[in-house]
Amino acid sequence: MRNFLRRLRLFRDLLGKMYSFYSSVEQRNSSPLWERELNRRLNSDLCLERYGFKVYCQNDEDGIIHEIFNRIGTTNKVFIEFGVQNGLESNTHFLLHMGWHGLWIEGSEEFYRGIREKFAAPLKSGQLKAVNKFITRDNINSIFTENGFSGEIDLLSVDIDGNDYHVFEAITAVSPRAVVIEYNAKFPPFCAWVMPYDAAHVWDLSDKQGASLKALELLGRKKGYRLVGTSMSGVNAFFVRDDLAGDLFASPATAENLYNAGRPFGRGSGHPSRAFLENGI
Repeated sequence: MRNFLRRLRLFRDLLGKMYSFYSSVEQRNSSPLWERELNRRLNSDLCLERYGFKVYCQNDEDGIIHEIFNRIGTTNKVFIEFGVQNGLESNTHFLLHMGWHGLWIEGSEEFYRGIREKFAAPLKSGQLKAVNKFITRDNINSIFTENGFSGEIDLLSVDIDGNDYHVFEAITAVSPRAVVIEYNAKFPPFCAWVMPYDAAHVWDLSDKQGASLKALELLGRKKGYRLVGTSMSGVNAFFVRDDLAGDLFASPATAENLYNAGRPFGRGSGHPSRAFLENGI
């Protein structure tokens, strides 16, 4: 009986937190200020939100990626994506159907087996290469080169729910023309926060992961990339190499101008909270 009552209280508390969260999201997304901003972006040819659509991705990334390459063109149609799980909802699954080829890296053995099973045809033909490897900032470049990828590629997609910032910062073996990287929408666009590096980090499903959009904007600048947009769901940020971006995208190229808040069922929007002040962080 005690265990039952304890579970009932926990369930009640969880429902209360969910109601509070979804109410706050609904109020924010229905505010006149947000509606005006959304309308402005959807009516702008330069903003990317209006071009989003889903084929295989998790949200609207397929359409945004398609529009980015409509603007900057393609070269070798080579992609690299890591953190793909079984590949079905990856940012580059649709690109395989469009004739691209590339490399997937997945740390989970179970998900890797799913890739081998579900993508047997492109793996056999050589259109797709898949590697079962746990990524760190120290091994990422060697994983690329050992599998035959170096120099300029068209697209890099980063989603490892933790050390994304640090791994992206460490990449030198390839020069992607465009980059998709997940950001932590918990933080408002003026806040530059980065999860401290932990080579053994595995996501615990909480909101303590990754980096804020502002932190990624600043890192992108340092690496020669311009922030060009974010997904409507408040999950992914899109960057284009400075020498290609020109006047093709919305400006100013800042988190403050291009941020999208996390929305229900978008990753990064409703994860359980964890304290962010451990070890002085």
